[in-house]
Amino acid sequence: MKYLFIVFAFCLQFGFSQNKTPKLKDGDIIFQSMNCDLCKAINAVTEGFDGNDFSHLGMIYIQNDSVYIIEAAGKNVKLTPLEVFKTYTSETMYVGRLKRKYRKYIPKAIEFSLSQMGVPYDKAYLYDNGSYYCSELIYDAFLNAYKKPFFKLTPMTFKEPNSNQYFQVWIDYYENLKIKIPEGEPGCNPGGISTSNKLKIIGIVD
Repeated sequence: MKYLFIVFAFCLQFGFSQNKTPKLKDGDIIFQSMNCDLCKAINAVTEGFDGNDFSHLGMIYIQNDSVYIIEAAGKNVKLTPLEVFKTYTSETMYVGRLKRKYRKYIPKAIEFSLSQMGVPYDKAYLYDNGSYYCSELIYDAFLNAYKKPFFKLTPMTFKEPNSNQYFQVWIDYYENLKIKIPEGEPGCNPGGISTSNKLKIIGIVD
């Protein structure tokens, strides 16, 4: 009975520690779910860590003891203070950290990302078109550092689950851009990166 109590207490302590905000480090990736119509469509066809929905991400960059997020959002690739990044959502944000053997690639990934400051946001969500959406920037940052694919590209879908019908929000979106919906084109998403076997979700951000 005493042994079982000790094991139970250890499990409680371990579970609690996993939910505490970890000390953030360069190269950590923060995942969040934002409330927007496009976000809801993204969440419907992607799945993140532990079944969570993630529609945005960014990479931690610490400068002079201040925590910034390198992100592709709004109009371009930019540096955003963590406190501003937090205001994007009221949902719990999760922190992923690369497994130890991959952390040597972080400096190069950050260097690449910083060199992309000001590059336009990729409104078309098309890979390798001279602009970036959030997970595409992180994909290319680690592709550049690792010298081969680090995260995965998969065929994108803009259709409702178990249907051949596009979400109306995507129909309207691409009609406004005057381009064809890029169904089946290679891409990446925050949920997919959060489930990569090259990183571990280590906690949440309060």
